[in-house]
Amino acid sequence: MATIFTHIFDGDIPGTFVWQDDRCGAFMSINPLRRGHVLVAPRDEIDHWLDAPPELREHLFDVAHSIGVAQQRAFTPARVGLMIAGLEVAHLHLHVVPIDGVNDLDFANAATSVDRDELEAAAAEIRGHLPQP
Repeated sequence: MATIFTHIFDGDIPGTFVWQDDRCGAFMSINPLRRGHVLVAPRDEIDHWLDAPPELREHLFDVAHSIGVAQQRAFTPARVGLMIAGLEVAHLHLHVVPIDGVNDLDFANAATSVDRDELEAAAAEIRGHLPQP
């Protein structure tokens, strides 16, 4: 059964993308921990990051790095956090989050809803600081 991320990649569910290539995509979280929270996921349905081949892991981290640099420029947080939790969706994904403190990475603080216009605005700011794939 396809994961929610596969449905996003296939266009069955709307996603606000900031990056897409033939191996992965990066899109705005609909339950963001902070403004600018992005998920980087492979197109292949890999459940656990330990099962991803080395070249894919490297690519995902390279994309996450580019996103993090763009977030730093766009939002000027104290840091950009990177986390692999892997419990909420059975599809490998990296959370790239502009943070000002460790509590900003607490999923208990995730937004339960977010305005689509706000996601689009944050995505536009990130895209404005990204190199083109």
